[in-house]
Amino acid sequence: MRLADFIRENKQPIIAEWESFARTLSPAVNMTAFQLRDHIEQILSFISEDLESPQTARQQISKSHGENDSVDFKDSAAEIHGNIRHDEGFDIVQMVSEYRALRSSVIILWTKANRTLSDEDVVDLTRFNESIDQALAESVGKFTQKVDYSKDLLLGVLGHDIRSPLGAMNMSAQLIPRVGTLNDKQLELTSQIVNSGTRISNIISTLLDLTRARAGTGLPILKVPMDIGIICRKVIDEIEIQHPDRTILLEITGDVQGEWDITRIGQLFSNLIGNAVQYGTKTVPIDVLIKGDPLGVTISIHNAGDPIPPNQLTTLFNSFTRGESDGNKSGEDISNLGLGLFISKEIVMAHEGTIKVFSNEQQGTIFSVRLPRVSHLAHDQAALRSLAMKNIN
Repeated sequence: MRLADFIRENKQPIIAEWESFARTLSPAVNMTAFQLRDHIEQILSFISEDLESPQTARQQISKSHGENDSVDFKDSAAEIHGNIRHDEGFDIVQMVSEYRALRSSVIILWTKANRTLSDEDVVDLTRFNESIDQALAESVGKFTQKVDYSKDLLLGVLGHDIRSPLGAMNMSAQLIPRVGTLNDKQLELTSQIVNSGTRISNIISTLLDLTRARAGTGLPILKVPMDIGIICRKVIDEIEIQHPDRTILLEITGDVQGEWDITRIGQLFSNLIGNAVQYGTKTVPIDVLIKGDPLGVTISIHNAGDPIPPNQLTTLFNSFTRGESDGNKSGEDISNLGLGLFISKEIVMAHEGTIKVFSNEQQGTIFSVRLPRVSHLAHDQAALRSLAMKNIN
């Protein structure tokens, strides 16, 4: 009996084994048989039909990669299954194990019925595994999307709901000294409340930026005329107050005025210079070079110290990626979520610029940022207008 026909004729025993296995997983304690059997009948129907459908070599390769060539915009049964399993509290390992058990049970039942395998049976078995892999990939893809959405929604709600009470706390702490005279200890404690509230607010802003970036909309920017050198100097002054033992040298050449987002550029400097302070050698100055030219501005931030391992360079600008420094080991900087470089990359991309990092034992670590004066889109539009005028003339 061909495998497709075997699956159709033995659908109920296969489904019963699926349900039996699913019941062993922790979320299944209070689940009904209907919930445990979620979309398995439709998934088996897909597998049976897929086994009998014509297949090109390209389609076979696509399936081996877990890709779906279908043009149907509706979610497949496997995608709906991944979505529902997420909502029911399954983790991704538990959901994957369902497919592993399904693969095993079908093959065991079929090989018991077919004592010997013909060439056609081997082909069926290969295509069966491809179909299982495709269904698994679809379920995992939808499950992962749901995880990302839930995480981003949590960050967005958390940031929005915390800001109001946090703002009230900061405002109250700032008003306390105006109510009456405080002693030195009371002033110190009040100042600590304000500083801690500011740090929490910065963390929330960073998390909200992460949510926007992961949503694919990019960071919102508002370009206004500004001087990058002035913004950088202010950021350095703030960092030197927090780290009086560190020396930061700033060199500016050329024209560094243009139109960028003041707040975002300040955030960029704070992240990159703060990163140099955290990971650089304390006894060696941090060098910040800003160089302007007709097309844009180049920013270079250099610190001495241990180089970034080559295997970390490719993921350095990913979210929730952080290196290890003395501060990390001792737990000094618990507010560092590993988002600074990710947000820096997003800020640069929002300005249509580029950011790179170079790191080795001889030169130390250098972050290089290039910010164009005119957006590529505006430049292309100007070029098209110029070409059109030449054609008219």
